[in-house]
Amino acid sequence: MSAVEQYARAHLVTDSSEGHRAVPVVLRYDPEADPHALRIGLPGRREWTFARQLLEQGLRAPVTAGDVHVWPCGRVQTVVEFHAGDDGVTVVQFDASALMRFLRRTYAAAATPVTR
Repeated sequence: MSAVEQYARAHLVTDSSEGHRAVPVVLRYDPEADPHALRIGLPGRREWTFARQLLEQGLRAPVTAGDVHVWPCGRVQTVVEFHAGDDGVTVVQFDASALMRFLRRTYAAAATPVTR
């Protein structure tokens, strides 16, 4: 099984005058570390780890698990909301196609046999 790392552009949604700001995001999946989890990292912010199934379900309908909320936004966007205690709430809007592509890659990586 091999790790998957995918870079994507997303929009950080803020209530400041900037509104939506484009940011580079790193999507990571390491089946050897945890075959059921993935990570999303934002520049200058923490990295969140949560169930891969949550992202998959959130592409179709609103779902919540702990500090992570995911829901479709229209036909082509997906919103991921992270609650981080003292750091407040971080809301990120993705093109759903980028998240679907990432999920397909994670399932392919999990199905790849280990060769040594």
